Amino acid sequence: MACISTADEGFVPHRFDPTILREYDIRGIVGETLREDDARALGQVFATMIRRDGGRRIALGYDGRLSSPALAAALAEGLRAAGADVLRIGCGPTPMLYYAVHELSADGGIMVTGSHNPPDYNGFKMMRGEKPVYGAMIRELGAMAAGADAERGHGGLHDVAVFADYVERLLADFDGTAMKVVWDPGNGAAGAAVEALVARLPGRHRVINGEIDGTFPNHHPDPTVEANLAQLKSAVTQGGFDLGFAFDGDGDRIGAVDRFGRVVWGDQLLLILARHLLKEMPGATIIADVKASQVLFDGIAAAGGTPLMWKTGHSLIKTRMAETGAPLAGEMSGHIFFKHRFYGHDDALYAAVRLLNAIAAEGGDLAALRDGLPKLVNTPELRFPCPEEKKQPVIETVRARLAARGAKVIAVDGVRVIEPEGWWLLRASNTQDVLVARVEAADEAGLDRLKDDLKAALAAAGITPPADL
Repeated sequence: MACISTADEGFVPHRFDPTILREYDIRGIVGETLREDDARALGQVFATMIRRDGGRRIALGYDGRLSSPALAAALAEGLRAAGADVLRIGCGPTPMLYYAVHELSADGGIMVTGSHNPPDYNGFKMMRGEKPVYGAMIRELGAMAAGADAERGHGGLHDVAVFADYVERLLADFDGTAMKVVWDPGNGAAGAAVEALVARLPGRHRVINGEIDGTFPNHHPDPTVEANLAQLKSAVTQGGFDLGFAFDGDGDRIGAVDRFGRVVWGDQLLLILARHLLKEMPGATIIADVKASQVLFDGIAAAGGTPLMWKTGHSLIKTRMAETGAPLAGEMSGHIFFKHRFYGHDDALYAAVRLLNAIAAEGGDLAALRDGLPKLVNTPELRFPCPEEKKQPVIETVRARLAARGAKVIAVDGVRVIEPEGWWLLRASNTQDVLVARVEAADEAGLDRLKDDLKAALAAAGITPPADL
């Protein structure tokens, strides 16, 4: 463990570009809205927050983007200038940073990552103790920087090797059988960890796009977009594999395809996991976000669990898990959170291990499990532009119109409208200037009627419906 001291270089007021202070993280375009001086300032105010909590030790990791090493170095300078001791874990997936905070008993953590955004983006995900930093805490960091409200100090820099222990922890809960699996990290930060993981698993495994490359030369690392799964589908079907897994740029979201190359979406994966877990923990609460299919919530209840619909957002889900004691949660976007035998955060590699367990326990065929789910028709997640200042007024206008007609509405996050044919959702994104919609029904005729209902609601609120609705 190496330790280097630093000198106090002082701190002057610093204003972040307001567009980078998101609900769940800080994220922007490198060289335009996000620069190394932003990282340095963030380090100093974040370390100040941790020090005022009574802590000092902050874990620091970074992903495989070309800008990440420089941003991490600037961030470390800022952390140390506020008197924090930096535990530098190196390049890897975001869940490895979460793991390090828990296992090193750190007082906080920061991951330099652009997640699944384009290559010119980057940003920071943060932990305060073992809890996520989001919402008001991110706004507080912005205010602290603008007011030069920062501690001074002489922190240390320690290189801590956690990679091997992290992979060992992923393997610790594997109890499945030998299977044939293709793994696609998409040239993202999970590549090396995936390679190390599959080398230890029984069966036949193939890793594609495993080299960490911040230019993402093969496809964009977002498994929620079906076009990004084309290579994975081809590798699985042409190679005679049982299934395939895909990961996003920082390894906290998972996608999957079955042996026929068909996508198994995040809420379907969560139901497979929930059914398996509920055999061990009958009655347990399983949380899913408001975008998830009704099949999931009904399936959890049918398996003896207690389904809980909650707001979209990985930080919000983690917080709700801690409040309810839920052992498992997930989002349509592929974030899967295990508290059962794990730490309660989203780790896509760990979710893959648990999925292999569940699939093996249920006959070993993901395709058969997919085919056994009720058949519904639905839209993908639809996103369309809406100015930041109009997002919530639009939602409130739609909500008032629905109340006036006596519609059945779940208002956990936006409006989820329940009709005999199915449901439709309209919510405001917490990270972009967009509204998000989704529609699900038992058949195409019902889907068309619900789409018309959603279009009418949007038009009444002064919003032109998107062309793909």
